[in-house]
Amino acid sequence: MGRRRKGREITGWLVIDKPAGITSTAVVNKVRWAFDAKKAGHAGTLDPEATGVLAVALGEATKTIPYITDALKGYEFTVRLGQATNTDDAEGEVIATSDTRPSDEEIIDALGAFIGDIQQVPPKFSAVKIDGIRAYKAARDGEEFDLAARDLWVEELVMMDRPDADHVTLEMTCGKGGYVRSIARDLGQALGCFGHVLWLRRIWSGPFDVETAITLDVINPSAKTPELDAHLLPLETGLAELPEVTCLAESVAKLRNGNPAEVIASDVAFGEKAWASYQGQPIATGTYRGGTLHPSRVFLAPE
Repeated sequence: MGRRRKGREITGWLVIDKPAGITSTAVVNKVRWAFDAKKAGHAGTLDPEATGVLAVALGEATKTIPYITDALKGYEFTVRLGQATNTDDAEGEVIATSDTRPSDEEIIDALGAFIGDIQQVPPKFSAVKIDGIRAYKAARDGEEFDLAARDLWVEELVMMDRPDADHVTLEMTCGKGGYVRSIARDLGQALGCFGHVLWLRRIWSGPFDVETAITLDVINPSAKTPELDAHLLPLETGLAELPEVTCLAESVAKLRNGNPAEVIASDVAFGEKAWASYQGQPIATGTYRGGTLHPSRVFLAPE
């Protein structure tokens, strides 16, 4: 019989402005400790040196993580032109250089090829698995390997600033699974000058914005106090991009038991993903089919 995880049954979302120099997993562990939470997880890894929005889910909110992972995300980043590194960011070893520097107009023209449905090869120093082994481990061991290209939706990629000939700051909106480091690498190749990410900041992720995030400096002094609990956002914040349907009283138990049940809906298409509430309480998410919700995830009633 497995051991029960200790901690509070606390549910909600906490939006962290992650600092550089710490892993996303370490942030989640700190948040779990600060809330004495039984369960916690995050929606979308940031590299250790990247900063910005890291949305951490506690308790039942962890069941809504896939909806944030699948949502669009916004990034601001600076590309160092003229240098390629083995990690595609400033942490790596410079492996190629160029004296070529593109004009602003050449950069803007090149960005068009990275908008829409594109194919992207992940960095070799990434968590992608090759025969069960993380790519970054194989790369550190000096192994030679190729990674397959992956589909990525890029909604927007614009030049925000050109502080000097060696640097360009960009802003990107993209879907699930995007590697900003790959964008910088491939843009440098397209411009004939090489490139890597100098710094990276996620400015929003689905419904979560960096303007409403808190820092770890806020967490440390208020750990395990009601003051910290006040920063939690409700579970349904993670469902903001799904349409809401309303449960009938007799539907609540059916849905929580994983069975289809009648709901009241408006402007929800047949086959669309939705979430159901009853008296303001999230009950389940699932697929709407002609007056009924077929649940895929159900939420336990709060204690």
